[in-house]
Amino acid sequence: MEEHKDRNEIFSKRVRAGKRTYFFDIKATRSNDYYLTITESKRKYKEDSFTYEKHKIFLYKEDFGKFLDALNQTVDHVKEELMPDFDFTQFDEEETVGSDSGIDSELSWD
Repeated sequence: MEEHKDRNEIFSKRVRAGKRTYFFDIKATRSNDYYLTITESKRKYKEDSFTYEKHKIFLYKEDFGKFLDALNQTVDHVKEELMPDFDFTQFDEEETVGSDSGIDSELSWD
């Protein structure tokens, strides 16, 4: 994961996943309230060049907890009920000392 900043972005993480890239950006409103955008950017080949198809979700602070609970329950259901014998660790990035490139399986906003 890599960090980048934009005009009204306070914090950003990028996750590369094959032809897709996911961006997790914290942005500020004019009144200094904060919200999260989750963007999926998918590279597509079109007429001898690449274009990017983007899908964006806006997540507001009052929904952080509900969103995380639902996401964790959904991922746990796949791992524990639908695919209990599958080794999901094969997709984990290898962590290096001093790097934040690993992704926690349990997300939390405290």
